[in-house]
Amino acid sequence: MKCPFCGHLETQVVETRVSEDAGLIRRRRQCSHCDKRFTTYERPDVSFPAVVKKDGRRVDYVAAKLRASLGLALRKRPVDTAQVDAAVERIEEELLSLGLREVPAARLGEMVMRELKKLDKVAYIRFASVYRSFEDIDEFRALVDEVRR
Repeated sequence: MKCPFCGHLETQVVETRVSEDAGLIRRRRQCSHCDKRFTTYERPDVSFPAVVKKDGRRVDYVAAKLRASLGLALRKRPVDTAQVDAAVERIEEELLSLGLREVPAARLGEMVMRELKKLDKVAYIRFASVYRSFEDIDEFRALVDEVRR
């Protein structure tokens, strides 16, 4: 590991810790040349499946887009960031566990709706009304009735 202070290529690991969710390793290192300490973080490099849109286009999965969609549906709702992070993590774990190279956008949308239904019913209805492109009030009413049950 290259020292960020002096650029020397030899450093020693002084301490290693595994994060609580076990997805990240934190290492304290010390440069053998300048003796300064610094921290590095290691995480696995995983590749998510490509998302296949309705029109057939294939786009890379982007966690920020998923988080933004959830954030829009949850706007001004009493759901904290930790719950949103956990929902994103569950969706990503499910995507990886599928073992597919491509996943239809509709399947990803259903995963998002399932997580929103657990988090907040109003956010779920917001997302579903846009996602399913409701044409009239009866479709909206049917969804609200489904949530009430």
